[in-house]
Amino acid sequence: MPRTLPELGEYIQGTISDRVLSQHMAGDELVLITDAPHVVELLTFLRDDEHSRFTQLIDITAVDYPGRAKRFEVVYHLLSMSKNRRIRVKVPVGEGVAVPSAVPVFPAAGWCEREVWDMYGIVFEGNPDLRRILTDYGFDGHPLRKDFPLTGYVELRYDEDEKRVVYEPVKLAQAYRSFDFLSPWEGPNYNAPVLPGDEKAKA
Repeated sequence: MPRTLPELGEYIQGTISDRVLSQHMAGDELVLITDAPHVVELLTFLRDDEHSRFTQLIDITAVDYPGRAKRFEVVYHLLSMSKNRRIRVKVPVGEGVAVPSAVPVFPAAGWCEREVWDMYGIVFEGNPDLRRILTDYGFDGHPLRKDFPLTGYVELRYDEDEKRVVYEPVKLAQAYRSFDFLSPWEGPNYNAPVLPGDEKAKA
């Protein structure tokens, strides 16, 4: 019986080695790496195995690594209440590759997968209700991708004349901002006299 997390990692990899690509410790948490086709089988094993009993799904999230061949990592956080342990499962995923939904194993995965799809554009095949959850239904793009512009693509406002919310392209009123440096928090124009209260900038 594995008593520590490193022992549990060795036990899991030894028991279902074809479902675990690798395992390691990150801080005080065990991390398992698997691939998309086997993630549901691994999650089922972790939930049902008597030495694991990770019966609670805490969260599903993702990380974007644009420089990698498999750009994204889908990350599952699981908790075993009976064993008082946590575990993390990571799935490297390429652009446009679907991940099997974990809803059959953990029904709570439905909303988590919706959030990951909304923020990163990763599709979860088999999710019964894969639609946006944090952004508006008309939103363009996936805002947590590293290539998503900080300003976004569109902005919305309530139009008094039309009595409805309207979408418009983002307009930056000061695309190239030119400061005169006369405000006390930015410092003065040093060719001009120092303003009262901004003597600290001279020092």
